[in-house]
Amino acid sequence: MILPVFSRGTKDVLRDDVDKIIHRLLDEKEHRNMTIFQDEIAKRNDRLTFRGNLLQGRHGWLRLTPAYSIQVVEEIIRNHPNAKRVLDPFSGTGTTPLVAMSKGCVAHAVDVNPFLVWLGNLKLSLFEPGTGLELRKAAQQIVIQLLDKNDTSRSWHPEIHQIEKWWDEDVLITLSSIYDCISRQKKQQIADLLKVAFCRVMIANAHVSFGHQSMSFKSKSRNLFDNALNSGNELLEEFLQAVQSVSETLVLDFKHTKSKIFQGDSRNLHKILPENQYDLVVTSPPYPNRMSYIRELRPYMYWLGFLNSGREAGELDWNAMGGTWGCATSMLGKWQPSPSHEIPYRGFLQILNEIRNNNGILANYVHRYFEDMVVHIQSLKKVLSQNATCYYVVGNSVFYGVLLPVEEIFQAIFISEGFTEVRIERIRKRNSKKELFEFVVIAKK
Repeated sequence: MILPVFSRGTKDVLRDDVDKIIHRLLDEKEHRNMTIFQDEIAKRNDRLTFRGNLLQGRHGWLRLTPAYSIQVVEEIIRNHPNAKRVLDPFSGTGTTPLVAMSKGCVAHAVDVNPFLVWLGNLKLSLFEPGTGLELRKAAQQIVIQLLDKNDTSRSWHPEIHQIEKWWDEDVLITLSSIYDCISRQKKQQIADLLKVAFCRVMIANAHVSFGHQSMSFKSKSRNLFDNALNSGNELLEEFLQAVQSVSETLVLDFKHTKSKIFQGDSRNLHKILPENQYDLVVTSPPYPNRMSYIRELRPYMYWLGFLNSGREAGELDWNAMGGTWGCATSMLGKWQPSPSHEIPYRGFLQILNEIRNNNGILANYVHRYFEDMVVHIQSLKKVLSQNATCYYVVGNSVFYGVLLPVEEIFQAIFISEGFTEVRIERIRKRNSKKELFEFVVIAKK
């Protein structure tokens, strides 16, 4: 059997009363997981990072490191009570637009990654009453169908290189069976919500670790969503638990506003968004630290059909700001700066030369990142209303012992583009390296 052999008693329990399993899981397993969440947050003091979002409704749907703290966004919006239209030009997981919507603002955001656009817009959706119940029933039907299935063939799975590094064979077969059932769901909104639950289970049972700044493989998977790899009925029960968790976030406790995330290039905001409209910008652009968000998101994107090959992943990373995954690295080696987009920071060329003495491609990476940011801020000006205030959460970097003062360079770019009252505030220390901090750069048009 592809799926483990179940006793008749197990089938009867699931078929006759799947809700009992859900409630048992919520009382036992999810309570244990919540304790893990809370212990992790307290131990690392990371309430100002994505870890602080894990228990916050739709913000905690998926564990994605591109997310940043809802507390930061809430505090900024609270200090701007008259803000009506909020913009995030680097939407990521949709933290800013979701928080802004909860505060009664109309929020727009932009991201180059189609998966993040899909996820963000789903988070911003208004769901009809009864959607949660419909979602749970759909999941129960999937579980019962798979328990009755007597088929040893594997359903579709993405063509990921060396997929056996990601999932054990029995886990992969169960995942592919679940996803096959989801793909045949006729109601798109229910299918999308089932995919969120599927992604939680899929990543929790992958041989990957998120302990470093980027995803890496390891022999056993331990992460915040589960304590050990599961298979068979445990995997199906975990899917039911994930669906239950998602369903509990569908009813909003605030007035829904018409907010949206657009797919596009943040270097061309004026071609995507209306001009002179936004009075508050709250964002956290990719940090220039060589972390590839495309690489981090590959498992989700392959399963959900947003990527089909490593080449596509590399090309998407090249179109993103700060991407270095796959073919993006070789493209960096050929990249040449534009003479019309100088970086207005005294000492920038000296920093580049010091990095270039160790790695020429890395120097190109830093140069291209800030050239892109100059173009981005020039475009940003066109969509902002007069006196709009911008908040950019950024982190500095160190390459070969050379400090890259990211916050100061952003400050210089804003000043060069005519913004006023530009200042820097330090938010937190990022890790054990004494030089690395997170800052917010504030500027007014």
